Amino acid sequence: MRLVVARCTVDYDGRLTAHLPEAVRLIMVKADGCVAVHADGGAYKPLNWMNAPNRLVEEGSEWRVTSPKGETLIITLHEVLSDSAWEFGVDPGLTKDGVEAHLQELLAADPTSIEDGFRLVRREYPTQIGPVDLLCRDEDDGVIAIEVKRRGEIDGVEQLSRYLEFLNQDPVLSPVRGVFVAQEIKPQAKVLASERAITCVEVDYDELRGIESPQLRLL
Repeated sequence: MRLVVARCTVDYDGRLTAHLPEAVRLIMVKADGCVAVHADGGAYKPLNWMNAPNRLVEEGSEWRVTSPKGETLIITLHEVLSDSAWEFGVDPGLTKDGVEAHLQELLAADPTSIEDGFRLVRREYPTQIGPVDLLCRDEDDGVIAIEVKRRGEIDGVEQLSRYLEFLNQDPVLSPVRGVFVAQEIKPQAKVLASERAITCVEVDYDELRGIESPQLRLL
C-alpha cells in the first residue's frame, strides 16, 4: 500500500462531476489498484475514490486514474508532505462470527432458499480481491455471485460490486449477476443495490436452521 499526504485538488468526471478544492489530504493506493482520497475525519469513508480495476498514470504533479467505464479521477499534487509504501503481503481475510458463517453454510447447503433453481458451484470462490461467499448457477445456467451478511449495509453492497467487476472480466463466467443476502438489509443498501442491478434477499436464520417461528400462524 502507498500512503501519500499532500496538499492537493481532486476532480472527478463520471456518472457526475465533483471537485475538491485545495487542502491537505491522505491519498491511499492499494495493491489491487483502488485509489481513495481521505480527509482528517469522516471515519472510514473517503471523500472520493476509484475502485479497482483501474489505471493510474503519474505525470509530474498530476495523477490520472481511469476506469474501464470511462470514469476519470484527477489528483493534482501542490505539495507532498509524506510519501511512503508498505508491503502487506497476503491477507488471510475476515473471520466471520458464528451466525454469519453458519448462515453461509446453510445457504450453501440449500441455495434454493435464496431463489428457486439455484445450485451451488463453490463456496468462497476466489478472486484477486478476496473470495465470493457463494458462486451459484440459476435455472438458465447463468452465474450468480452471492454475498452473505448477518446485517446488510452499504459496505456489503460495495464489496459485492467489486467482486462483480472482477468476475465479469472472465469470459467463461460473464455475465455474472449479483445477489446480496442478509437477515436484515438497510434501506440505503437496498437503494444502492437496485442502482447497481443487484438483487436483495432477506432470509430468516431460524427458519433455515429448521426452527419454527415462535409467532402463531393462521392456517
